[in-house]
Amino acid sequence: MQTIKNASLITAIKTPFNAKGDIDLDTYDKLVERQIKAGVDGIIVGGTTGEGHLLSWEEHLMLIAHSAHKFGSDLLIVGNTGSNNTREAIKATENGFATGMDAALQINPYYGRTSERGVIEHFKQVLNIGPAFIYNVPGRTGQDLTPNIIEPLADLENFVGVKECAGNERIAYYEQRGIACWSGNDDESHDGRHHVDSHGVISVTSNIVPELMRSLMDNKDDALNERLQPLMSWLFCEPNPIAINTALMMTNAVEKVFRLPYQALTEVQRREGLALLKAFESADLVGENLSLLSDSDFIYAS
Repeated sequence: MQTIKNASLITAIKTPFNAKGDIDLDTYDKLVERQIKAGVDGIIVGGTTGEGHLLSWEEHLMLIAHSAHKFGSDLLIVGNTGSNNTREAIKATENGFATGMDAALQINPYYGRTSERGVIEHFKQVLNIGPAFIYNVPGRTGQDLTPNIIEPLADLENFVGVKECAGNERIAYYEQRGIACWSGNDDESHDGRHHVDSHGVISVTSNIVPELMRSLMDNKDDALNERLQPLMSWLFCEPNPIAINTALMMTNAVEKVFRLPYQALTEVQRREGLALLKAFESADLVGENLSLLSDSDFIYAS
């Protein structure tokens, strides 16, 4: 448990696809290897950024198993095995631990929302299985996991902490009470780490500039934080993971393939991103041969 809590930079790793729309394991391995080289502590497999919601459970669990088998000695492997269906979350989490993941990422039931008592019982069920981060992202679930939900769960043996998207004031509240928190908002993660003592960040931006995010977590560096803010803002100009997918295609790190319903950023948006990415050294970027791309370069797979 302490090893898990020591992970200050965890990348919500992208899942790349080939021209047929299938998972591209060769490219995935190259992405993960670059994260290892940059000193990232762990990866979230099949999270929002990894498009777990667009993967079948067979694909999802295969990717967790592959990651644990190939990279488990180098990285903390966190499998996103949460669901709005408690039975499904239990089964996926059991399978994820059986294939070697170190911890799970669990979300509260979304869309078919339940009462606060139902949310607590949902988490108790999955926390019985193994170590887990709880993910609070009200903008996606429509329900804020407030302290009256989290604090009773924090006493459970397998509770790791919270990936918190409700801001640094909430993170400070938890950390002052001994509840570990990781920022879910890249733009707030530096101040969260160095001003309110968060445990770190679960990051989208580290997919494209992992060394810079490593530095941002390791050192109080207001200048670097300010320099990264425009890029972080651009990466969320459309719902994640649209922009990070587009960015990694623009750097030729992954094939230019989207699974629907995602679409590439528009040319206007790409031009903005191109200018932002050009401001960094090429060695800081994942991929090479940065280019604007044309609309016809993208492939859309159903």
